Amino acid sequence: MTNLQQERNHLALADRHIIEGRRRVANQTKLVETMARNGQDTIMAERLLRTFEETLEAWHAHRRNILQAIDGR
Repeated sequence: MTNLQQERNHLALADRHIIEGRRRVANQTKLVETMARNGQDTIMAERLLRTFEETLEAWHAHRRNILQAIDGR
């Protein structure tokens, strides 16, 4: 397998991670909103949401790095 093919495989995996990350952020956002409407404590749910958002941004950065590696070839 060539390095270019490996980078393309990494890009496909990064895309899957981003899709999953977006889903998790959306689900957690809905959960926080529901908990808040019900008067529940949302501190831990909000912390988890921030973690999901930070992870998603890291995946986006990783994807940009992969694209740069592919473009640089």
